[in-house]
Amino acid sequence: MIYLDYAASTPMSDRAMMTYTKTAREYFANTQSLHDAGTTAAQLLELARTTIATHVNGDPSGVYFTSGGTEANILALTSLIKRYPKGHLITVEGEHSSVLNTYAKLEKEGYRVSYLTYNHEGRIETERLLEAICEDTILVSVASANSEIGSTQPLEDIGRELYRRNILFHTDAVQTYGKIPIDVQKMNISALSISSHKLHGPKGVGACYINPLVPWDPVISGTIHEKGFRPGTINLPGICSFTAAVEETFERLESEQKRLQNLRTYLLNGIVHPNIVIEGQKQTGLPHIVGIRIKGLEGQYAMLEFNRKGIAVSTGSACSVGQQKPSKTLLSMGRTEDEARELVRISFGRETTEKDLKKTIDVFQEILTRCSAIKI
Repeated sequence: MIYLDYAASTPMSDRAMMTYTKTAREYFANTQSLHDAGTTAAQLLELARTTIATHVNGDPSGVYFTSGGTEANILALTSLIKRYPKGHLITVEGEHSSVLNTYAKLEKEGYRVSYLTYNHEGRIETERLLEAICEDTILVSVASANSEIGSTQPLEDIGRELYRRNILFHTDAVQTYGKIPIDVQKMNISALSISSHKLHGPKGVGACYINPLVPWDPVISGTIHEKGFRPGTINLPGICSFTAAVEETFERLESEQKRLQNLRTYLLNGIVHPNIVIEGQKQTGLPHIVGIRIKGLEGQYAMLEFNRKGIAVSTGSACSVGQQKPSKTLLSMGRTEDEARELVRISFGRETTEKDLKKTIDVFQEILTRCSAIKI
């Protein structure tokens, strides 16, 4: 099968796999244990923090390992606002479900929430965000890029304005860490969430970065692991494997981004048609994510047709697939419910080739011919 769903998950790299096995065999001691084996394990854990922090220009003491991006989002948001018994929060309608569900929970607990919409390119306009700020605004959460169409957000502009107003700034960087440069200092980011399995590391591992100067309270009092951020024994093999995947990703970042951009251009040039709409930023979005609509055709039908031809694509975020709901991203951009159901997401990775995309283009043409024949 031709796999074009890398935004949902990636295969583990050989380096990540070997690192996992070696760590599990040789460094299995609990990082909290005081004997030499435990000390060695704890030292590996701290090296992993340094690696993760280095690639966002952060302080290693601000890195906390989690079970993935979802948990990182939930714990970051909850920990940051726990010391504020009430107040106003801001996020975006097209955010990941873990962010929206956490905000919905906080809303039930008495916090006021403003949900921003995207512009026609799937971007947040800084001016609109500033208009939503109130005197008691505590926290803003904006993903660094949309996971369904790949549109990137003006983090530096947003971070600068929020910093001036002493407002906390969280970003879900699951789709962008290892894809585009992120500098938590330059962008004035208070907290950031990332995930291992989006960049060829193992599933079940992620991390949250919180600026050490930003105060937070543990979600569960008395927790000792990760300085109280998350309970439970540390998954050292997974974390070291994650770290190996990060190192490998950043070693090849520039060349891989150029390659993916060329693949994106090849695909878009091959599917030019009056009934095909490319959603999001055409040139400046994430090169590995392409959001596509075939006018009049539900994305789920298109996805099944691709699957029948041996090509794996998706209809949007993997955390929302199966609910048969219109894309919340496209709805936020002003598309109708019917248009929002047309979304197909194609996402590239290391193994994607031009040959793969040639077959993908052929399948698009087959679908369009069939639609034309039945006058869809």
